[in-house]
Amino acid sequence: MKKDLFKHKPLTAYDAIYEAQKIAYAPLVFQAVRTMRELGILSQLDEHKAGVSANEVAEKLKLSLYAVEILLESGLSCGVVDIDKDELYHLSKTGFYLLHDEMTRNNMDYNHYICYRGMYHLDEACKRGKPAGLRVFGEQWETLYQALPHLPEDIKNSWYAFDHFYSDSAYPVVLPIIFEPGPKTMMDVGANIGKFSILAAKYNPDIHITMVDLPDQLQNAINNVSEANLTERIDSLAMDLLDRTQRFPRGIDAFWLSQFLSCFGKQDIINILQRIASAMGDNTRLYILETCWDRQQHEASAYSLVNTSLYFTAMASGNSRMYHSDVLIKCINAAGLDVGKIHDNIGICHTLFECSKPAA
Repeated sequence: MKKDLFKHKPLTAYDAIYEAQKIAYAPLVFQAVRTMRELGILSQLDEHKAGVSANEVAEKLKLSLYAVEILLESGLSCGVVDIDKDELYHLSKTGFYLLHDEMTRNNMDYNHYICYRGMYHLDEACKRGKPAGLRVFGEQWETLYQALPHLPEDIKNSWYAFDHFYSDSAYPVVLPIIFEPGPKTMMDVGANIGKFSILAAKYNPDIHITMVDLPDQLQNAINNVSEANLTERIDSLAMDLLDRTQRFPRGIDAFWLSQFLSCFGKQDIINILQRIASAMGDNTRLYILETCWDRQQHEASAYSLVNTSLYFTAMASGNSRMYHSDVLIKCINAAGLDVGKIHDNIGICHTLFECSKPAA
């Protein structure tokens, strides 16, 4: 772990209690800022560089002065909004990023649509080791991944936007690494909607890919492959990876796991990797792409990843997380595999682990 991650400065007692109040009111402030973004208040401040009054904002957006004032005052308290001596409001630098930065928008939408209501049940999830917050979407699912294809569009779209924003930055970087040894067959384990499989097939016209995922989730991937006219080179295998009786086929040159192991607890990770290892030949390579919070260049990234683990606890599985790289490496070794090269700083925040069976 980088030694400077989460290194906090000494605080006075007053500063410490102020920081404590920020945490106590964080859920309310989050919704106030999100509401300012959705109602157009942040955009109004952005348009009026010289400043704008609360009255002008209210008239422009056809909102009550009361609503605009309470939101602006909340924004003022958290540094999203500034006010000058003439009592005109301005968008702060933090507010600018909340309004315009794609990563921040995706993170906020994901936390609002996917996590917010379910986080009420975080304490229960921690006690039971089950995603207790998932019940806000229905009682019939054990994990969010079973639920995902069936969720309302705004919820589903926010999840995909969040997930793909990060992976999209990594995929172009990893493709040359994966194809450098010249694989002819690949298995995309946890294929999601088939995005990587399609990119890989377009990148290398000689590769044949098998997508693996839950049956309902896999259907989306199959449809996307069909739309891309790649059904001759991309097929599918429905599999519940938590079913320890299910085995992977042999004869695969490369196994690909992208943002996948973070969806499982350590024992399940080891078991999945053991089953992959049993299907690997001496020259087979396993590529694992993950967001390890200890290998980040910036503290903001590590902060986001550590707190994304709470989503896995309350909403996704109840026992998974964004892992420290040392934990993943121990799981890989426990499954009987060696870690070769490790590529850091892939895309926005990913690490790529190249794994193989130990030399005889």
